[in-house]
Amino acid sequence: MKPFKTNAMRLVENAGIAYTHREYDYDEDDLSGVHAAEAMGVDPDTVFKTLVTRGEKCGILVFCIPVAAELDLKKCAVAAGDKRVEMIHVKELLGLTGYIRGGCSPVGMKKQYPTFIDETAELFDEILVSAGQRGHQMALPPEALRNLVGASYADLTK
Repeated sequence: MKPFKTNAMRLVENAGIAYTHREYDYDEDDLSGVHAAEAMGVDPDTVFKTLVTRGEKCGILVFCIPVAAELDLKKCAVAAGDKRVEMIHVKELLGLTGYIRGGCSPVGMKKQYPTFIDETAELFDEILVSAGQRGHQMALPPEALRNLVGASYADLTK
């Protein structure tokens, strides 16, 4: 049987980044990252969700924050150098990124959007982000992820 691979996982591999694939059973009614962390038995502070926003001047922006945290849109606007940032509607997610809610990865989106990772990622040797499909995560060094997607670290949460 062929090993399971998503496009995001292939891109990480092709970049020469060592990662670990983590699989978990997800609940259609609870797509929260906290549920994912619990299902995998890992610290929720190390699991990062990928949120997509629209800046007033900058257009589409991507933010990766710990799953239990809440995005601070004012801090995001400051990080992006924009006046105002708002969440996109979930209906726009697939068309903009190629991913669905609960499986949005910062790696391998349709376009390379400006990306920001919460500065707490630097506290860990590895963090987990979606591998591009519900129920699948990739554990990798935050610095490797930052370099791969051209991200900046910033204070992004409330």
